Amino acid sequence: MSQRAGGVAADAPSDTAAARGLGPFAATFLVAGNMIGSGVFLLPASLAAIGSASVIGWAVASVGGLVLALVFALLGIMRPDVNGLVRYPADGLHPIFGFVSWISYWVASWVGNVAIAIAAVGYLAVFLPGLIGPVATLVTTLVIIWALVAANLWGPRVVVWLAASTLMVGLIPILAAIGLGVLHFDPDIFWGSWNVSGQPLSKVVPGSLVMIFWAFMGLESASVAAAAVDNPRRNLPIAALGGVALASLVYTTATAAVMGVIPAERLAASTAPFADMVAIAAGPIAGAVVAACALAKTLGTLGGWVLVAAEAGRVGAASGYLPKALSTRGVRATPVRDILLVAVLMSLAALATLSPTLTKQFNALINASVLLILLVYILCALALARFASGIENPARRWVTRLIGLVAAAFCVWMIVASL
Repeated sequence: MSQRAGGVAADAPSDTAAARGLGPFAATFLVAGNMIGSGVFLLPASLAAIGSASVIGWAVASVGGLVLALVFALLGIMRPDVNGLVRYPADGLHPIFGFVSWISYWVASWVGNVAIAIAAVGYLAVFLPGLIGPVATLVTTLVIIWALVAANLWGPRVVVWLAASTLMVGLIPILAAIGLGVLHFDPDIFWGSWNVSGQPLSKVVPGSLVMIFWAFMGLESASVAAAAVDNPRRNLPIAALGGVALASLVYTTATAAVMGVIPAERLAASTAPFADMVAIAAGPIAGAVVAACALAKTLGTLGGWVLVAAEAGRVGAASGYLPKALSTRGVRATPVRDILLVAVLMSLAALATLSPTLTKQFNALINASVLLILLVYILCALALARFASGIENPARRWVTRLIGLVAAAFCVWMIVASL
């Protein structure tokens, strides 16, 4: 189901593996590059209701993300499978959990797509402020969704070109926030916004984790490195941990930088936090450039994920999880029916989550999407614990089983803490 391919398990470097030529350093950046995207663009505004104490949440989420990345690295080594998010729970636990994993991932994909579209509206509003408002935001969101749907119907090459052409552009807002944030960081603003709610941090921080984990969605792509690294048994865990750690550092630093320049009260009302922060530090023109880059990246990301959601639907139909009449047959054919189904569902989700403010709607969407993905992660982590029984070495068997159980427990804790 996943768009990322698994690798080939090996106990020692083979001739094929040696030819791959990717060591742990290059593979680390591969994993980090797969993670760092548009997910963080609106998060500082969402986290403003918590305050700059959310950096603690970033640290906790990073630890959990590292454990989960290791889970998928080990799964990629032990059982390479392009549809691993469905096959792992089905093979390791029970076939019914394959369905649960698929439906959770599929729904999370198109619900999350609406959140990406909302983020695009927020940055577009830098140039067209009249787009902010429940009805205007809804209409613009629908226009963006159906424009990217039309691009997908035109053909996958259009979507691939859009995603590729905006890949590096998406780094500009994040890097600009980090660079300018270091120069203009105001400790008084940061500490003045430390704990906005006034509630105990023991309650505030756990409650922020699901929201923060929106930026970590896609960490399962760590398993893609298994097909590209030399000696995956040794290097893949290094790449998975290093990649997630690098992405976590970038995310945390960028968020802290924004919160050290914009007070929480003002940040909470922002629809384009990175653009607003850069505008304060370097002027409105620089802010507009950053807004344009963020907008381009969100559109590129959305185009790709519409296709991913459609392909996930096609896999579900082929597996008997969806009526085949709703899906396009033929692996090489453009999944027209699947794309249109996803488009209708995304439109309904945008309408159902209509809120007084853009940030509130964004929060509702990402919370739903992350909770569903966490369920997938739990099932995959438990599957790893079951697969560990096939490891001959007792120490490796118990360590692998412990990693799976700890990762599952962390996800359960995050879900409970969000309630």
